[in-house]
Amino acid sequence: MTEKTTPKPSLILRNICIELRGHPLFEPIDLTVNPGQAVTIMGPSGSGKSTLLAYLCGSLGTDFTASGQVALGARDLSTLPPERRHLGILFQDDLLFPHLSVADNLAFGLPPGLNKADREARIATAMTEAGLQGFGDRDPATLSGGQRARISCLRTLLSEPGALLLDEPFSKLDAALRDRFRRFVFDQARDLPVILVTHDPGDAEAAGGPVLTLQAH
Repeated sequence: MTEKTTPKPSLILRNICIELRGHPLFEPIDLTVNPGQAVTIMGPSGSGKSTLLAYLCGSLGTDFTASGQVALGARDLSTLPPERRHLGILFQDDLLFPHLSVADNLAFGLPPGLNKADREARIATAMTEAGLQGFGDRDPATLSGGQRARISCLRTLLSEPGALLLDEPFSKLDAALRDRFRRFVFDQARDLPVILVTHDPGDAEAAGGPVLTLQAH
């Protein structure tokens, strides 16, 4: 008998408006991103792409004012602190902890309450998926840029986010590595709602979903 899995919720944005000192950054946004779908947000610098992701995460700067609802399915995230929103985000920089080993960096992403065996098993699986078996004791500084990027992605996904936000995480990689890492990220996040912010049409093509273009006001 096949075990039933609980369907993952959609990421829902309802009438999202963000202003900087009274000036709207973009037209109000209404968007539903379903599990397994990647929506790309493009637009010129200053149009509010990364600011939108900050609002979704609950980390919008104090210079901005915003309104609108952010929800994962029926769960309203709008008034929750960042740590309770369960949204994962990847940035241009990998942000690995330099004082922790590769395995300890991955362990940092694990949800609380797991026993030692479960923690070790999840870390081992993640390292296998990254093609880095046996690298657990390594210093992150000894890894290549592509290896560090993969570890950063898996650390985020080990936290079991309800959706994944991508803030130009491919932009600092060379062309060949960029293509491989894009495929890795979208494969790893294939069951999640994904929002990608980018300037690169190649990223949007790799995401394979709808493209929303913001116009700077």
